[in-house]
Amino acid sequence: MGTQEIFELALKLPPADRFEVAELVLQSLDRPDPEIDRVWIEEAERRLAAYRAGKVKGIPAEDIFGTF
Repeated sequence: MGTQEIFELALKLPPADRFEVAELVLQSLDRPDPEIDRVWIEEAERRLAAYRAGKVKGIPAEDIFGTF
């Protein structure tokens, strides 16, 4: 069964079911990568340690995002 056939079948589903199928397909494309998570955790821990050691200063959120 090809992509077009699957799409045409999906269009015959009730809207709620189509939404569920779309959500499942999107979730399948965005799977967590444990290696990337590990690298980000290490980086966050390094940054926090540098901040706590006084090696870097924090920047107020207002300076980055401005005032709303």
